[in-house]
Amino acid sequence: MSGKIIENQFQVTGMTCAACATRIEKGLKKMDGVQDANVNLALEKAMVKFDSNVMGPTDIQKKIRDLGYDVVTEKKELVLTGMTCAACATRIEKGLNKLDGVIQANVNLALEKALVEFDSSVISLKDMIRKVEDLGYGAMVKSVENDKEAVDHRQKEIEKQQGKFIFSAILSLPLLWAMFGHFSFTSSLYVPEALMNPWVQMALATPVQFFIGKQFYVGAYKALKNKSANMDVLVALGTSAAYFYSVYLAIQTIGNSTHSVGLYFETSAILITLIILGKLFEARAKGKSSEAIKKLMGLQAKTATVLRDGREEIVPLEEVISGDILLIKPGEKIPVDGEVIEGSSAIDESMLTGESVPVDKTIGDKVIGATLNKNGFIKIKATKVGKETALAQIIKVVEEAQGSKAPIQRMADSISGIFVPIVVGIAVITFLIWYIWVDPGNFAEALEKLIAVLVIACPCALGLATPTSIMAGSGRSAEYGILFKGGEHLEKTHSVNTVILDKTGTITNGAPVLTDVITEQNEVEFLSLVGSAEKQSEHPLAQAIVEGIKDKSIDLNDVTDFENIPGYGIKAVVDGKTVLVGTRRLMKQNNVNVENILAKMEDLEKQGKTAMLVAIDGSFAGLIAVADTIKETSTGAIKRMKEMGLQVIMITGDNQQTANAIAKQAGVDHVIAEVLPEGKAEEVKKLQAEGKIVAMVGDGINDAPALATADIGMAIGTGTDVAMEAADITLIRGDLNSIPDSILMSHITMRNIKQNLFWALAYNTIGIPIAAIGLLAPWLAGAAMAFSSVSVVLNALRLQKVKL
Repeated sequence: MSGKIIENQFQVTGMTCAACATRIEKGLKKMDGVQDANVNLALEKAMVKFDSNVMGPTDIQKKIRDLGYDVVTEKKELVLTGMTCAACATRIEKGLNKLDGVIQANVNLALEKALVEFDSSVISLKDMIRKVEDLGYGAMVKSVENDKEAVDHRQKEIEKQQGKFIFSAILSLPLLWAMFGHFSFTSSLYVPEALMNPWVQMALATPVQFFIGKQFYVGAYKALKNKSANMDVLVALGTSAAYFYSVYLAIQTIGNSTHSVGLYFETSAILITLIILGKLFEARAKGKSSEAIKKLMGLQAKTATVLRDGREEIVPLEEVISGDILLIKPGEKIPVDGEVIEGSSAIDESMLTGESVPVDKTIGDKVIGATLNKNGFIKIKATKVGKETALAQIIKVVEEAQGSKAPIQRMADSISGIFVPIVVGIAVITFLIWYIWVDPGNFAEALEKLIAVLVIACPCALGLATPTSIMAGSGRSAEYGILFKGGEHLEKTHSVNTVILDKTGTITNGAPVLTDVITEQNEVEFLSLVGSAEKQSEHPLAQAIVEGIKDKSIDLNDVTDFENIPGYGIKAVVDGKTVLVGTRRLMKQNNVNVENILAKMEDLEKQGKTAMLVAIDGSFAGLIAVADTIKETSTGAIKRMKEMGLQVIMITGDNQQTANAIAKQAGVDHVIAEVLPEGKAEEVKKLQAEGKIVAMVGDGINDAPALATADIGMAIGTGTDVAMEAADITLIRGDLNSIPDSILMSHITMRNIKQNLFWALAYNTIGIPIAAIGLLAPWLAGAAMAFSSVSVVLNALRLQKVKL
């Protein structure tokens, strides 16, 4: 199905010549869904026409970046007011997306926010706010003050609707009483004669229709003014038809002694009362859907104890600056990200990682703001404050994910956009069929069916089905240390069938340790010489050897001469003795006979260890081995992934023998070894060419291209910022169990979205025919409509209770 053709402008940087522009243009034109692309080198702009049903602007941005260039954009969040249903959100979204310079705008009805990505050289925030206001709504840039204002506005709106409902219910109850007096099964019910008087009923219904119902008329006027239709149009049409027809009938009774004419004042009044009640419940339920953000914000410390000019000062968190020395007592929250400079303690990082076991921290270790200091007194140096802290970044990612739009929502938006005009058409046809054929000439009966169809069909539930689930699912995931960067990633993850795991730092701890020492000499003296020699080297393996020897409380001596021999090892003079540590080639080069130890060396290498030979004063002295050990949880996590039907592949630059040994220990059946950093992305593409949906998991700078190329990139949160920036999902824990957890969370969220969409669509599909054939009274239709959206929101909120 072809969608609407959209033309967007992208500002591209990194082009150096006409060939660059041509390359981008050709690359874009090859994409499915792109109708045309023109790249202007002088303006550094790309104008792209594409089919919105096939792709989105983010797909185009990713393609440009994959080609080696960058797209300059800015993201801002607008706080919106005045939306009443899905059609309102769709109208604002379409209006913003039509503006030159707007790359993509996603409007979230549940959060009442718009996430806009735009080119600030083309359009300003004022232009976007003006556009929203022209459409009949309110908008302001998200800020702490505006957020508070929006929350206050929402709370006032809830209180206002509550007051309206009470007032409306008081006036509607007598009309409901009178209505029950008309039924045969309630004929024994006493109804005061005054309530049967048309003018008394009009006096009760009029304030409800025009004072309480004013919001529907205003909303309908704004919608129609902008050549669209929303829920307000349906409510205003339905209740006005009932009210004004009743006024007409009441006028007919003038001069008559009887009041027995059938009136519909109670229909319009009760409908408005029930819809206001539904809106009240919906607003309260929507407030709960952003609980994850509130919880995360609530984790922040409010104050910090800072050491300034030798004195302790308790200052607000906002006044802490990078470089401040902070004192953290037992039981206190760590205010900001920092580094321990004095003391040691166990830190509860469960708010960040989901792990309940405290982590030991000592001098030199990093600590994260909002984690809890359990039992020791420590001093830290603030390294990241304000928006730079890990918690602030997590909140930002979750907010953007909750404000983003999953591809599955495009269908719901398309339906919502044309739904109201179709329903009005069905209602008119229903009226004509009843008036002309079913019950000829019975205007009242036909009108009742028209009202029922108009009211039952409001598309609120359809508009809330996807965003509420995305909000709840991404928020719950964040509590488990899984950060989805957008709704599209949360949706796509459930279809992953192949997981590529980088070895170092992902399957393994990423920090080699000393594992084996083999020597016939005095071990303490042997290790002292080796450690002293290796202390001069900056190689990670050398550092692992030195740390391992220091852990044995062995003293290291000064070195009088040191030589690093790339690809071979090192040579040093320690206490007058010449020490060689390195490969077989180094020993052969220096005529050291190592034949007797080679079998043992090969055995260690088969175990995935890196073995090094040691010679002292020209004679073989021993063998030492280091290994990057497998994380405790890796084997279990890989087993879980295989049980889920996923193909698990390990990728590494190590030699095949070492890679096979690590893979065997971890339980990985497929290994791609001896891959250069730039080759990882190519391996991902090969699997994609086979039809695989690939998730790449890594933690280093060299993993970034592969993370960006994969269908889903997952960055281990203990890794580099570059890797996390390139990834679609950040796994804050270093635990591989986060991978099956994230896929499972995607499955559960998608199931929840499909349940919501099914019930929202089934509700209208079943409800409209039932109303059309006359089996649904208007007031029952109003009650059903009012509670349909509440049921969708409550179903989505179940995701906040998911246990992984």
